[in-house]
Amino acid sequence: MNRQAQAAVLFLVGAAVLHAGLTDLYLRYVKAGLRPLLLAAGAVLIMAAVATVWYERRGRGEAGDGDGHGHGHVHREPRVAWLLVLPLLALILVSPPSLGSYSAMHAGTALQAPLAYPSLPATDPLPLGVVDYAGRAAYDHGRTLAHRRVQVTGFVALAKDGTPYLVRMALNCCAADAQPVKIGLTGTIPPVLQPDTWLQVTGTYTAKQTKDPVNDGRIPFLDVTAAKPVPTPHDPYDESWNN
Repeated sequence: MNRQAQAAVLFLVGAAVLHAGLTDLYLRYVKAGLRPLLLAAGAVLIMAAVATVWYERRGRGEAGDGDGHGHGHVHREPRVAWLLVLPLLALILVSPPSLGSYSAMHAGTALQAPLAYPSLPATDPLPLGVVDYAGRAAYDHGRTLAHRRVQVTGFVALAKDGTPYLVRMALNCCAADAQPVKIGLTGTIPPVLQPDTWLQVTGTYTAKQTKDPVNDGRIPFLDVTAAKPVPTPHDPYDESWNN
């Protein structure tokens, strides 16, 4: 590509990054804390595109003011090169789905022992993230959860034996390194569960645990008393993993 084409691609990349950063689209790719860096990167790319066009036109102007013997011969690049722009348009126009049950059931749980167990508010029911509940249930033996009703939201995944899991994908940086954290469901479970359906479940701690067949990691259970489908949250990933 010539410099004008390069500038156009730079501009489109920058515009796509800015579009993702100014909407919730970026949450499909990276964690929320990286939004300022995305916006800065998009702005820099657009400025680079504008500077490229300005220098190109300035160079042509200086060449035209020279000895006047330029031949004006222009080499045209094949039009097929512009197909490189299509992935950028897809990024702008298409919102990809977040990782779901297929990814979760083909990866071992990433649950690790928490460094601390902060005190919990007296809210009833107590809203908790999947990672927070799973860490307290699996490694603190539910001491901070005893006699409490908790409310947890995640998507449904089904084990090969039919055991239902409530899952949230946890991010270190971006969707490429997302890992599942799983909670087994027992108790009053809806009779029909579809994988990838988002549920808000209310229940209580149970000492029941199992091992993830993929990596032998701990999977605690939640004794469900109520469950209802909910829309996919605007941020489908659980960032409490590395916070």
